[in-house]
Amino acid sequence: MKRLFLTITLLAAATACQLIDPENSTRNNRRIEDDNLQKLARMFAELPMDGGHLLEVHDAVEASSGNGYDEEYTMDRLLTDPGAGVGSASGSKGGPDTKRTASGYANPLRNLIREYFEAHPVTKASVEDMMEQLAASDYQLYWPYSEEWDGETYPIITFDPGYGAESNYGYAVSYLEDGTRQIDSVYVDESVAMERPVWVLNTNRDSGFSPVDLFNTVLPSRGSAATSSGSIAAASSHRKLIMKSFRMLRNYDSWFGGASEFFIKCGSVEGFNASTEAELRLFTPSVTDFMIVVKRKYVKKELPFEVILVSDFSQQLDKVAFLVTEDDGGTRTSWKCQAMVKIQSKSYGIDLDIPYNEKDDIVWRGQLSARFFEEEDYVTGRFGDVIITFELE
Repeated sequence: MKRLFLTITLLAAATACQLIDPENSTRNNRRIEDDNLQKLARMFAELPMDGGHLLEVHDAVEASSGNGYDEEYTMDRLLTDPGAGVGSASGSKGGPDTKRTASGYANPLRNLIREYFEAHPVTKASVEDMMEQLAASDYQLYWPYSEEWDGETYPIITFDPGYGAESNYGYAVSYLEDGTRQIDSVYVDESVAMERPVWVLNTNRDSGFSPVDLFNTVLPSRGSAATSSGSIAAASSHRKLIMKSFRMLRNYDSWFGGASEFFIKCGSVEGFNASTEAELRLFTPSVTDFMIVVKRKYVKKELPFEVILVSDFSQQLDKVAFLVTEDDGGTRTSWKCQAMVKIQSKSYGIDLDIPYNEKDDIVWRGQLSARFFEEEDYVTGRFGDVIITFELE
């Protein structure tokens, strides 16, 4: 998603909106993004929210989490489809609540944001422009440990300070005896977020992808062997290579950044059973490519899956190419590698080009042999800082 860097001057008579040239240096963009997140956090602390607004955010992050994403509420959803999570159908909300009207929420957060912009006249952009640019940005509200919310406590509102920091200051709202609303600056780290609600303004990295839902989700492999006749494919044994579980041994990002997004890619040749080198050319490789989001609370915990990596793992498939990355963005690049097949006991390499982003953490990449998967009914291996269990069914 192209980022629109939105500058909001808070607690002032004017609010300035500036779009940043995408050719600016990464460092400058990082500084401006940090500044914007801080200002957005302060703005949300200034909004006169009530329990219905807290419930709206909780509905959204709960829906995102249920769809396999992190506990997140994107600005796009907040401003165009209140209460809807990432991956939810338009108009979809969380659980029942009496504060909602038949059409949604009686007074959604977007109304408060609009009123805030109207109360702080802009110099170069209209309120509509500000709303549209905020919706088009990749900013979001992230609510870690949201399932522990008691349904009443107001959150501390903070922002991702960047550079791997693990602590920051946040804004805590309280009310004096005379009803005056007070905002205090308080220290916040992950231990605080475990004890009381904390909203983090950060940037979304996963909404453009469709994750495999946790717990018993089957994903058909992408692509299939291309053959010149049905008879060759029909002779295949139709074994399936399945990822049964996944365990993350460490969190890959600062807690302000949220969950770890892993991309798992398996390159192979589906249904391969050529008997000559000439037939070898009738088969084309395929790559199974999917994302899983592992929340921070699941670190070191085994999560069950039922994901097909190779739907037709033939007796002649000797090695698959296997890549696990943790998403950190950057320019698109690729890993040039090979899957291996056998014809009359002779091995042949099948070239593959598996894409990933240059800033991604490469958790593990290499070849996995058929013998590894055939050792037992379920085989488990450590791949960098993740542990994966497979079944060759």
